[in-house]
Order: sequence, then C-alpha cells, then structure tokens
Amino acid sequence: MRVSVIGGGVAGAASAIALRRATGAEVTVHEAYEDPAGQVGSFLSLAVNGLRGLDSLGCLAGVQAAGFPVALQRMWSASGKLLGEVPRGRLASDGLHSTTLLRGRLVEVLRAEAASAGARIETGRRVDPADLDADLVVAADGIWSATRTALDPAAPQVRYAGLYSVSGVSEGVRLTPGTYHFVFGRRGAFLCVPAADGTVWWSAQVPSPEPPDPAGVTRALLAELYGREELPLSLIRAATRVDRPMPMHRLADVPVWHDGRTVLIGDAAHPVGAGQGASMAIEDAVALARCVASVPRVDDALAEYTRLRRPRVARMTRAASTNRDSKTPGTVQRRVNDLLMPLAFRHVYARSTSWLYR
Repeated sequence: MRVSVIGGGVAGAASAIALRRATGAEVTVHEAYEDPAGQVGSFLSLAVNGLRGLDSLGCLAGVQAAGFPVALQRMWSASGKLLGEVPRGRLASDGLHSTTLLRGRLVEVLRAEAASAGARIETGRRVDPADLDADLVVAADGIWSATRTALDPAAPQVRYAGLYSVSGVSEGVRLTPGTYHFVFGRRGAFLCVPAADGTVWWSAQVPSPEPPDPAGVTRALLAELYGREELPLSLIRAATRVDRPMPMHRLADVPVWHDGRTVLIGDAAHPVGAGQGASMAIEDAVALARCVASVPRVDDALAEYTRLRRPRVARMTRAASTNRDSKTPGTVQRRVNDLLMPLAFRHVYARSTSWLYR
C-alpha cells in the first residue's frame, strides 16, 4: 500500500508513524514548509489520552524527554482566590502525568520517529491530493486545510473565535514546579506553568470582537488588561520575550471527512481546542492506522474510522466550546463562577472529565 500524508505537523507525523508500524505501508509525508512547528514560542500540553497514543506508537519516552511533567492544575479567580486544584490532564488515580513542551520540539520528535520507522519526509512543496499516486491520502493540513474544501466545496469556513492569544516567557517569578495555573481574569484568561529551566511559560487569552493588529498588542497593553490580577501582571512585567498575538479560530462541524481515498484528520477535520488539539490528533492517527490495518478495503476502513471517531470528537468539541466561553464571562457571571466553581471542581470535575482520560 502507498500512503501520502499531506502535512508534517503533529497529526501528519503521528499518522506516518502509526501507518508504517501498523500496516508496513510505503508512507511519504509532504510538508510545504521546512519547519512546520509554527511560532517558536508556542507551547502545548499533552494529556494522558494523547500520551497513551504516543506510547502505542513507541515514542512516549522521547516526547517526555523533550518536555516536563505537570501533575496539577490550579484555577484562580481574578481576585486571587483559589477556586480549585485538580489533576492536570488525567484522573487522580493515574500515575502518568501530563507533559508540557514546545510545539516545535514535539514535531521534531515525531518527525524523527517517522523517519526512523521508514517514512519518507519531503518538504518545501505543496501538493494536491488528486496529483498523488497513492492508495490512501491522509490530509493533516491543519485548520486552514485546502483538502477539506476539495472534498466538499460546501464545507464550513474557518471563523475568528473572538479571542486572541499572546505567549511569553518570564524569569525571576517563582511558582510551584509541576503545577499549571489558570487565572480567570477580568479582561481575559491567563495560563502559566513553570518550565524545567526555571523560567515561566505563559499565555494571555484576550477577548476581542476583531482580530488584533499585531503592532497594537504591546507589553503595555497586556499590563493594562491584566493590571488588577497579581500573578499575570507580575509575569508580564518580568517577561524576557513576548510573542506576536495569534487569533484563535473555530470551525463548525465538518460533514465530510473522507471520499473513500482521502481522509481528514486532526485540525483539518476538527480543531477542538481546550488543550486537547495535539492529543486528539494523536488519537486520530492511532485509530486510523488500526482501521486501515484491520479492514481490507481502504474506503471501508475510512468509513469505520469516521464511525469510531465522530462521537468522541463531537463530545470534545462541545466541551471546548464551554471552555472557550468560560474565558469571557461578564461581571455578573464572573461573580457567580467565583461562588460555584469551588463546588464544581470539588464534586463534579472528576466525573465530567473521566470519559476523556480513561
């Protein structure tokens, strides 16, 4: 079997590994850019569902070595009140801890593993699925996927989500190692985690009706937006690097995932957000390879893959929408959240997330 993978990011590289090892297929990854890692400063977390997928691909240890474990997550109100402390990306009983790392490092590890597994990686050229001599085409070309529209000209369009994020790195601020912090700020959410080198990685997620002008999003603006929140403000003031703002986007349910030969995976099919984008892409790769390995015909394998993945992805998408809305509460809703969230984290959180991490 000949397989062409369009896109060499997380979904593409993971699917190349999975398909090589599950089927022995001849796999070629086509990546338009020499470096598909995206913005240098961007970081992500892999929850245990993504880590277990990596374990099945034989590259868990390599990814863990490229990042650092994060066991706990603390949620804080705008006033500095601790709303709750929960396991980060796992069940409390799970000894496997979430891993945080730079996106670029994750892609590097996965691409190296794909090459080691026997996949060929070609960069610097865009490809069209129709021009590829392959029995199976895996479209892992991201949220702006051209393949999605080629499969279905009526496919939904990517929309601005009303938020933008700004990542940064700070020095000289001491936080508890292995703990991720989420602040429900008055004018935006703020996420931060102490890295293994003693710096703190952070991301401000700012509501805005229009995508930002990069030149207008300065450190001074961020200090103004988070001027009443102690932890965010201290990190903004101590920043040694502030990256350009990145608009956040959403995509309505994509009705067509495959045409019998070409299949969408990862953000091309379902940009879920809520810190699960990379983990869901890895799950996709593992599930696709299992279906292709166990179902004789490619078209039937893709139909089975879609049948298996759609319900879980849809549930995750709904959860991500709720998560996104929680980052932009009004004054009244924020006060209600301050009262109710401690109860929710104590009595509801574990049950509401157990389906994801099992």
